[in-house]
Amino acid sequence: MKKILFILAGILLLTACKSEFEDNSDRFKVGVFKIPAGKGFVEETIIRQDSIQISKHGNHVDTLSIKWKNNFFYTLKYINPKTELQKDPMFIQINKIHKESYDFTVKIGFSKFSKKATIFKVE
Repeated sequence: MKKILFILAGILLLTACKSEFEDNSDRFKVGVFKIPAGKGFVEETIIRQDSIQISKHGNHVDTLSIKWKNNFFYTLKYINPKTELQKDPMFIQINKIHKESYDFTVKIGFSKFSKKATIFKVE
């Protein structure tokens, strides 16, 4: 009887501790995104497919390779860099996930330069 009670208590404890948070952070790996203008950023539309990211801002369109280390960190590199600065990789750390957006920090190359912003998934 004690064994049955112990097993039932264990099952109850395990089901009561079940997390209701669903980790679907990989939903930001593909789709269409927008970064609004402000805080050092121009309005930018981003299209992600597989290992490619197309960035549109103003009259400029850039193609970058994207490599995900995990669901919260990725690296971007310009495929055809036009300046010396564009030759450096960009390291992006996702800091906080919201329902349809995430806050991130971008660091260019191995410099001390970093910026924070929010990106919104629109499709």
